[in-house]
Formats: sequence, C-alpha cells, structure tokens
Amino acid sequence: MFDTKIILGSGSPRRKELLSSIWSGEIEIIKSDIEEIYPADLALEKIPLYLAKLKANDLKSRLQLKDDILLTADTIVICEANVLCKPKDVNEAKIMLELLSNKAHTVITGVAIYWQDKCIEIEDKTDVYFNSLSPQDILYYIEKYSPLDKAGSYGIQEFIGMIGIEKIQGCYYNVMGLPTSKVWNELFRIQKNTILY
Repeated sequence: MFDTKIILGSGSPRRKELLSSIWSGEIEIIKSDIEEIYPADLALEKIPLYLAKLKANDLKSRLQLKDDILLTADTIVICEANVLCKPKDVNEAKIMLELLSNKAHTVITGVAIYWQDKCIEIEDKTDVYFNSLSPQDILYYIEKYSPLDKAGSYGIQEFIGMIGIEKIQGCYYNVMGLPTSKVWNELFRIQKNTILY
C-alpha cells in the first residue's frame, strides 16, 4: 500500500515485526550505538521520548534521509517509582521480575518520527497488572527466554506474560515496544502528504 522507505533506528526484533505488520514499504534497520543517558531531573514519563530523540539525532547526523522516514523508539517500565530498562544480567532480570510480581506497573514508549524537516513525537502508556510469580516460573522464564533485551525483563507475548498478567489497560502492542495504532496514524498522514506541523 505504501512505498516510502522507513529507517528503523532500533535493534528490537519485536519493533521490526510490528512495524512490518503495518507498513508495506521497505524497512531498513540501522541501530544507534549512542549511550542512553538522560538527565537526572527528567520526569520519569518523559524518559522514553527523550531517549528516542537522542537515538534519532545520532542517526540523523550519520544519514542522508532525503524523503525517507526515520523512526526511533524507546520503552521503559515504571514500578513503584523505579525505572526498569533492559537488565544488565540474569541476576538483575530476576530482581526486576520479583519486583513486578503481584503488582501493577506502567509501560511507557516514546517514538520519534523524522520526515523532511518535521519531527513527530508520540508517547503512549499501558498499565499492566501482574499476578504473583513463583520463583520457579521466574527462573524457568529466564532460562528459556531472552529477558536481557527487554525493558522490565519480560515480553508480554511470552511465557511469563501469558501466565502472569491478570489484565492491562491500554495498548497491548505498546508493551511490546511500539504503539502501533498511534504510529500508523502518523505514518498514514505522512504518506498522504497531509501532515500539518
């Protein structure tokens, strides 16, 4: 349906899968290697968009976009005022999952879409409610899956999400890393040249 090329500045296979499901044009993956550091006084809910724009600015400085679209994103989990990004190791993944057990948390994704001289900012949040997770289930998940590349150490579409999540309020795909409905709406406007920014 649409043929504009999107450069996806993300190494997440889930974002690529989700974007490919809503966009028929070419998608090129170029990962930013910039260190993801944010100001200490930045409001927690603003961290994902700040990091998404940080990645985008890094890639923009190295690419010649012309009419291509650059899309970057970042997702964090907030639980009891703790910011949970990707765990550094298996032990940290275990600590994160124990923290999430039997609690509600918020998943926030920030998306930056650059096209020509315009920057479109998208923010979305989803509240997720976990049941109690047993130590055995946590260890099984860590051993059999790949929590180290996921914010909060879990994938909603995987074992721990299937057995542990009681309910969510908000966009399911946002928890996977891309609020597809909001992203689609903006990409549609770009492709139709009706964007007003």
